[in-house]
This record gives sequence, C-alpha cells and structure tokens, in this order.
Amino acid sequence: MAEAVATPPEADDDAIRLLSGTQKCAILMLLLGEDEASEIMKNLSPREVQQLGSAMYSVTEVDQRTVNVVLDEFLAIIKAQTSVGLGADAYIRRMLVKALGEDKAGSVLTRITPSSSAKGIEILQWMDARSIAEMIEGEHPQIIGLIVAHLDYAVAADVLILLPENIQHAVLHRIATLDSVQPEAIEQLERVMQLQFQANTSLRASKIGGVKAAAKIMNFTQAAQEGRIMRDLFKLDKDLMTAIQENMFVFDNLLAVDDKNLGVLMRNVEPSDLAIALKGADERLRDKILGCMSQRAAAAIVDEMEAKGPMRVTEVQEAQKRIVAIARKLSDAGTMVLAGRGEDYV
Repeated sequence: MAEAVATPPEADDDAIRLLSGTQKCAILMLLLGEDEASEIMKNLSPREVQQLGSAMYSVTEVDQRTVNVVLDEFLAIIKAQTSVGLGADAYIRRMLVKALGEDKAGSVLTRITPSSSAKGIEILQWMDARSIAEMIEGEHPQIIGLIVAHLDYAVAADVLILLPENIQHAVLHRIATLDSVQPEAIEQLERVMQLQFQANTSLRASKIGGVKAAAKIMNFTQAAQEGRIMRDLFKLDKDLMTAIQENMFVFDNLLAVDDKNLGVLMRNVEPSDLAIALKGADERLRDKILGCMSQRAAAAIVDEMEAKGPMRVTEVQEAQKRIVAIARKLSDAGTMVLAGRGEDYV
C-alpha cells in the first residue's frame, strides 16, 4: 500500500496557493481515469460541468510536485501514471461523451473547444447565457420568461442581465406569475428557438416559474443590477416585487442558520470571498460565522480582512452574493438547510 507523501516545505509557494478549488478538483479528475471521472460528471449540474471542464484544460501543464500537494490536500495516497498534459484533449472529450452523451458533451465542448451544437429544450441547460440571450432578446417577454424559467437559476440570472435593460423587469414579472405550461406552449417555445427537435405532444403540463423561482434567479444577479430590476418591477407590480423580495435569501439571513449548517457552508466558500464579505457584515453575524470555524481558520480570515484594508461597498456585496449563491446550491442539493427568508420549516 502506498504511503501518504508529506508535503515538502517548498510546495507552499504562490503558484500552488493560487490554484482554485475547481482547479484542484480538475487535477484529481485527470488522475482518476475516464470511466471514474465520467461517473462523477454525471452527477454535476450543467454549469459545474462547464466550469470543471474548463479548469481541466487550465491545469494540463502542472508539475508532479503540484499534483502531490493536491493529492495530500484531498487526503489521497494514489500516485499513478496519469494523462495530465498528455493527450488531454482526447481524454476530456471522451470523458464528457461517456458522462453526458454526444449532444450534451458537444454543447459543453463548444464553450471550451470548437465543437458541434446541441438540440432540444433540455439542451437549454447546456447552452451559454449569451447565446440564449441573443437568441431570445427579440421575442415577447412572455416567451422570454418561459425560456428563462426553464434554466438553472444561475444561468437564468446571467441571461436576464444580458437582455435589454428595458425588458428585464417585465421578464422577471412573467417568470414570477408563471404557473403551469401546457404542451402547446412547449411546442411554441421549440419553434421560437428554431431547434431541430419538436416538442413531445404527450408532455404533461410543466410546473415552472413562480415567485420562488424569480427570487432564486435574483439571488444570482449582481447587487447593482438586482436593485435596478427590482426598482423597475416595483413600478410595474409593487405587491409582486415585495413577494419576490421576501423570498430572496440574503447574506444577513445566515444569522438564522444553525452552526452545523453554517459550518458546511464555510467549508465550501473561498476564504478570500469570506474575508471580503465579512467586512460588510453585522458584528453578530461576523462573530457567528467565525465561531463556526477553527481558531486557526478564523484567525486567518481576520488577518486577511485587515490586510485588505478599505474596500468598495460593491465589492463586498458581490462577495456576499457569491456566498449566498453557494448556500442556495447546497440547500437545493440537500447538503445544508437554510433557515431564513423564502424557506418553510415545521
């Protein structure tokens, strides 16, 4: 049995510290082999597949010392011949095809290497936000709302912001007032998108949209853009804007999250983001979050906060938004429980 390799002192250099969590996962994926890696890919969301696939291309030239450090960090003891840097293009392509099938893999690879396009309403999830926005921006807000409501919340937020500003609030209004979508509407959506596959006429009415969906989409938008859209929506429908706002989970709501679930969140956020976010946090929330961490980790965050000095309010708000987005993803995946606005508990 192989023994864990102690991290050499010189390994703690800038290059290794600058590796993101996604890049470290990418190194591990390249070490696993195509079959195992493809099984992992099957359990990721479209956005995660794109991010991880892109990261795999970015780490193909890492040296063995870096690989060792990453393996130690993951508490792994596996050191075998890998394809890191050797035929990575073919490796990544075959892995994505095994995990996702030809159509979805082709759509993902389009964003990280030249490849073929994808088809079908389901493939909306595998298109990049700009392509979707360009395809639908000339349509009626009702149609746009229907399309955006089908998307992953983070992608939907990107699409919403890429649309003309004068219709963004109207699209959000349509999403929040959607309920059931009949098969005829699905077929119309297919025609609007001008894709090759026609909708299945036996489709049942689909439950999409609603106030909670609109609120989750707004959770992924930038702070300044969120404020502008909500102000415009207020003019259109004050009550609906209030309902959406009440269902949004904001950074301050973390005060209502118990220590166990808050600890789960802290293990999934970037320390640099947390240091920035806490600079604008209420003192009680700051103490609560730091109290969920080890003394060493909490001290490191405090040191980083002091080292950063004064920061713009917008930078702090964006860091808080990123943490809230992670919290929402963990909540949707059942990894943690959020107690706050927009959540019901018994």
